[in-house]
Amino acid sequence: MANVIETTGKTIEEAIRTAVAQLGVDESELTVEVLETPSKRLFGLLGEKPARIRATVKVTESPVQIAEPAPIEEVAVEPDKDVVVETVAEPIAETPATEPVEVFEPVLEPSPVEEVKPVNHEQILNDAEKFLQDVFAAMGLEVTIKTSAESENAYVFDLVGKNLGVLIGRRGQALDSLQYLLNLSINRKLGEDRLHLILDVEDYRRRREETLIKLAKSVAERAIKTRHDVRLEPMNRHERKIIHTVLQENDRVETHSSGEDPYRYVIVTPVKRGKH
Repeated sequence: MANVIETTGKTIEEAIRTAVAQLGVDESELTVEVLETPSKRLFGLLGEKPARIRATVKVTESPVQIAEPAPIEEVAVEPDKDVVVETVAEPIAETPATEPVEVFEPVLEPSPVEEVKPVNHEQILNDAEKFLQDVFAAMGLEVTIKTSAESENAYVFDLVGKNLGVLIGRRGQALDSLQYLLNLSINRKLGEDRLHLILDVEDYRRRREETLIKLAKSVAERAIKTRHDVRLEPMNRHERKIIHTVLQENDRVETHSSGEDPYRYVIVTPVKRGKH
């Protein structure tokens, strides 16, 4: 039977059905190649041109079956009584004993304990005086520095000379700024062993403290009399502390600070009757 034929029909489907009938197979078993599609001839005067296809029967190969191997027939062998089978034991090669591997552990020597050197206050004070003299030289001032210890880690530098009002400034602001720069410069290398260095100009700090004590008492009486809060002018932390300390024992007023540095100030408030 031919495996390839060409058929025609008015439509491609009709040509395929013809091929199926002639080959005697199912359509799914054919590979169809369309050679010509149906169309009208020139101006439709000569009729229609049929469809033409080539149909090929698909070749299906039977799967190759792998023959199962024939079972091996077991044959029982009777031992021959006259044959002596000598079993020769092969010598077992001795495995050489593994030598113990010596483990070398690094010997860690203890790190030498770094000796903590005590802070040399004398050297620090010399550095502080040099810093100040450099500043004074730049300002064209001749200043004598007298150093005294206020506590174990606090020292006072009393500045003596002519026309030193410029070092004090308005309400001690210039003196406070210079003191801040001095502490910043000296303490940056000291870590936790910081020193508190205080600048004073011809006993200005003591005289200022006396003025603040009088001011605190006067303001407290004013707040009590008027029964209104009294706000003081901006002060640094040291001066605010003086006001708080002086009025702490006065149970007729209370004090608290408000605002942000450098404009932080103290407010004195009268205590309402019956509160204490």
